[in-house]
Amino acid sequence: MNDSPIGIFDSGLGGVYILKKLVKKLPCENIIYVADHKHIPYGKRTKKEIQDRSLAISNWLLKKKCKLIIVACNTATTNAIKLLRKKIEIPIIGVEPAIKPATKKSVSKKIGVLATQGTLKSELFNNTKSAYASDIDVIMQIGFGLVNIVENGEAQKFSTEQILTKNLKILIDNNVDTIVLGCTHYSFLIPTIKKLVPKKIKILDSTKAVVNHTKNVLYKESVLTKNLWKGQVSFYSTGKIKKNIWKKFDIDNVSKIKI
Repeated sequence: MNDSPIGIFDSGLGGVYILKKLVKKLPCENIIYVADHKHIPYGKRTKKEIQDRSLAISNWLLKKKCKLIIVACNTATTNAIKLLRKKIEIPIIGVEPAIKPATKKSVSKKIGVLATQGTLKSELFNNTKSAYASDIDVIMQIGFGLVNIVENGEAQKFSTEQILTKNLKILIDNNVDTIVLGCTHYSFLIPTIKKLVPKKIKILDSTKAVVNHTKNVLYKESVLTKNLWKGQVSFYSTGKIKKNIWKKFDIDNVSKIKI
């Protein structure tokens, strides 16, 4: 199993942010990335639809002999992680909004959460909020239009600043001192978000925690690769492949698959 790949999937390109950090941490590992572009966005889909897609992709990755799967999507994690761990025998790592660390960092006891509708409505998210933020004022905001911005490779455009300003307004107006990014797509927007919010506001996502946890699980399971050369990263999409968009993420070769 040591040379078997790590599987990563997301509704689109948001999980590429995690993938790039993972490659830096574990450069010798082989990785397979799946973007479920045919069914993007997950945020507006039903729980059953998200579970069905997550299970179908995970089974496909299992056939590719993956030794571990990262659900690089907050919406898929919060809606399908329990099901995947029941159905899939290899380790499954999810991406949850960083509510717990945000509560520890917050001085004002006011935190903001910017996430998809699917994540904010999920049972797992609300259970986490109740468990760790019962004495914290949590201001929630759906990230309207943000997934499309990242998918179109427009994170640095001026129009993106205008859209982000509208999304962030309620969080800033409520004097939050910490903002949790509850969607992997939003991590690509961190530089722009930092430009738009007061300097005192901390921006948190789950990327570092996911990458470190992945390494720890691989070590615990004794399946870290023993290769000393650079691993191979393969990209797949279930939808139409727009090569000009993928190139904006420094990705040249993508294969279309049916799942």
